[in-house]
Amino acid sequence: MVKSVALIGLGGIGILYDLKLPNSVLSHARAFSEHNSFKLVGAVEPDETLRKVFYKNYNELAYPTLAELFDHCLPDVVVVACPTNLHFTVIDEIFRFYNPQAILCEKPLAYCNEDAEAINNLCRVNGVKLFVNYIRRADPGVLEVKNRLIARDICLPFKAVVWYSKGVLHNGSHFLDLMTFWFGPVQSIKLIDAGPHIGEEDAEPDFHVDFVHGSAIFCSASEENFSHYTLELVAKNGRLRYEKGGVINWQGIGKHETLIGRYQLESSVEAIDHDMNRYQYHVVEQLNQALIGKQSSLCVGADAVKTINWLQELLDQRKQLSGI
Repeated sequence: MVKSVALIGLGGIGILYDLKLPNSVLSHARAFSEHNSFKLVGAVEPDETLRKVFYKNYNELAYPTLAELFDHCLPDVVVVACPTNLHFTVIDEIFRFYNPQAILCEKPLAYCNEDAEAINNLCRVNGVKLFVNYIRRADPGVLEVKNRLIARDICLPFKAVVWYSKGVLHNGSHFLDLMTFWFGPVQSIKLIDAGPHIGEEDAEPDFHVDFVHGSAIFCSASEENFSHYTLELVAKNGRLRYEKGGVINWQGIGKHETLIGRYQLESSVEAIDHDMNRYQYHVVEQLNQALIGKQSSLCVGADAVKTINWLQELLDQRKQLSGI
């Protein structure tokens, strides 16, 4: 059965990212419009120009308010792609009209743990499935790494270094979520360096994270200089690199060329297939799997709350250290 979908917010991830990229699926609008199990039925956007862009490209109306949207349709799935500081207000207002089957919310779920928990609780008590759009969980390459970890083809324990930019809540959280998807719950988090403020709500600290079978150091880079998102992981039997927007390379180990009884990284590198050029389509496919009762890799609300809680603890450590 085809499920109806409405978008709340028609910014970059809502519609603009792939508007001039016909072979990419980087927005919610294109992803849902291309998937056979969903149908776009409308959107909400205060900007009149963006409402016209939506109608021109998807032949569906966008409305200035939620009330006007819900006067015309009651979609099965609502995508919340408005600014983070509006997530709770918008989701609370949705429930004043009706209960959709599912909500797909942009990351981060909220700027603070109180709002994140309130959003998750609203969805839980109303019987609505909540998913958070940490896109990497749905990518085929990331899923392949997960399968190799389960099969122990990548041998733990591990150590990792993660570089991120544009704020620990906005983009660092992507990689903290990715690490928890691969390695399980965070055990502890510790500030290394406070780093600068990013706007009113975010910051770029360096920090250390412990997992059951390994640890990672997160280092911030300055987005104003250039975007930088990479992950290098050293396991017992090789090295994994995640970089360049989703390229994943694996190097196994072999006997050392000259030192008897020693091992070294092999010169050959295996490229693990990914499809980050169509990342949002894969999110929609995983959403469909969840809604028909099958296993899904998407981040659910409770997991997103845990991520926010850990990052809030980190930012609290930063305040205590610097007196901010």
